Amino acid sequence: MKRIPVLVLITCLTLSACGSSGGSGGGQLKMGIAVANISLNFAHEMVEGAEMAAQHEGGVDFKAVGPPNTDGPAEQQLFTNLTQTNPDGVVLMNLDPPIFTRPAATAIDRGVPVVALDTAPTDGSKVTFYVGNDNYDLGAQLAQELLKRLPANPSGTVVVGVPNPGTPVLDNRARGIKETLAAKAPGIKVLGPFQTYSDPNQNYGAWSALVHANPSALAFLGVGDADSYDLAKIKQAESGKYLVAGADVDAKTLQGVKDGLDFVTIDPEHFLKGYVVTALLIRSVKDKKPLPQGWLKTPGLVVDSSNIDVVLKRQLTPQAAYDFYKPEIDRLLANPAGLVRPLTEAR
Repeated sequence: MKRIPVLVLITCLTLSACGSSGGSGGGQLKMGIAVANISLNFAHEMVEGAEMAAQHEGGVDFKAVGPPNTDGPAEQQLFTNLTQTNPDGVVLMNLDPPIFTRPAATAIDRGVPVVALDTAPTDGSKVTFYVGNDNYDLGAQLAQELLKRLPANPSGTVVVGVPNPGTPVLDNRARGIKETLAAKAPGIKVLGPFQTYSDPNQNYGAWSALVHANPSALAFLGVGDADSYDLAKIKQAESGKYLVAGADVDAKTLQGVKDGLDFVTIDPEHFLKGYVVTALLIRSVKDKKPLPQGWLKTPGLVVDSSNIDVVLKRQLTPQAAYDFYKPEIDRLLANPAGLVRPLTEAR
C-alpha cells in the first residue's frame, strides 16, 4: 500500500495541502476542508478526494485541517480559523455536529460558503447542502452480510460496538445492524452498542474486554475505522471461531479481509464523497450559482473476498482511486440537483 504515512499526512493537513493548488494565477480562490481526525484513514481518504478535485478544477489554493485525534472543540477552532484564512469556501466534516452549529452559521453570515460532508448539518447551522451516505443502510448491509454466513434461523448473541456514541453517522449504522437483525433473525440477541473508542489502543482494549465477556457470541460487529482491524487482530491472536467485521478501508482492515479474518468491510467510499462535494463547491463559487439544497446521497461498497484485490489496487494511489470512482463521480456531478433529497431524510 502506498498511501501517505500519518506523519506526512499531518504535515500536509496543517500546511497548504501539499501542492494541491492549481490552475492559472497561482490559485485565485482560497478554499479548504476541515476533518474530524487526521490520524485515521476515513479522513485521509476524504482529504485525498477533496485535494484531487481541487487540482482538477484548477485555480484553487486548497488547505486541509484537522486535529490528530478525535477532538470536537479542537476541530471547531481549526474550522473557524480556516473560514478566516480560506474564505472562498469550506467543506466541513465533523463527528460532533451540535458544536459546529454556531461556527458554521457565523461563517455563512460572513459570506463564506460552507457545505457538509459525511455528517448531516444541524438545524441552525445555515448549511443547506450535504454529501454523505445512508448510514442506516450501511449498517443494514453489514447485518445482511453476516446473515449470509450464518446457518438458517440462527440463534445466539451478536455484539455491536460504536467508537463515538452520539455521533449520528455511527449511531445510524449501529441502528441499521440492530433493526435488520431483529427483523430477519429474531433468534439473535444483539448486545450493545458498546463504546469502543476511535483511538486504536483504546479500541483494542474495549474489544478485547467485549470478546472475553462474550466468548460464545456468534459475531462482533463494529461501525468505525479501528473496529475492523482491531477485531481482526483479536480474532487472529485468539484463534476465534466467531465472525468479525466492521467498516472503512484502512490498509490493516483490507489485509484482514484478504486474510479471511474480517468476513467483509463496509466501505463508505470516502474518497468519492470528498471529491464530489469539493468539486461541486468549487464550481458553485466559480460560476456564482447556488448549490442545490438538500442531501446528495452517495453509495457504499461491500468489500469481501470477491473484490478485495480490486479494492487493494484502488488504494495504491489517489490517481488509482480517482480512476476507480470516475464513472460514479461523473454521474453525481452531471445532475446533482436531480439527485438531492431533503436534509430531513439524511441518516
